[in-house]
Amino acid sequence: MNATTQPRFGLLRASLLTMALLAVSAPALADPTAKPRPARSCFALSDWDGWSAPNKDTLYLKVRHRDVYRVDLAHGTNQLTSPGVHLVSVVRGSDQVCRPIDLDLRVSDGFMSMPIMAKAITRLTPEEIAALPKKDRP
Repeated sequence: MNATTQPRFGLLRASLLTMALLAVSAPALADPTAKPRPARSCFALSDWDGWSAPNKDTLYLKVRHRDVYRVDLAHGTNQLTSPGVHLVSVVRGSDQVCRPIDLDLRVSDGFMSMPIMAKAITRLTPEEIAALPKKDRP
């Protein structure tokens, strides 16, 4: 080792020590009031049991006979609240639904179908399910 390489090793050691200190202190620098992100909740379309629409912009999907997911629609339709309509889901590839883009939905009266687009999917808690009016439960 010569005199020109000695300062480089010192600089390298200082850089490594700085990175280690930042890695250790990063959790302490996080906002203590920030809420933890909820775990992503997915379901299979094959587990979907039923649905209801309390209004033109909201769907409730019953999954696995016990879970309920609220689907907020980007552009709903009054056809959802009409009697005798069907909700059709088109599956392309995997039938797992984790994000709004995973849902390809259409509402159909038996003759024509209209695409509807989900903008948010939320799994309801047991308390939120219990708070739903009976007429709106899927």
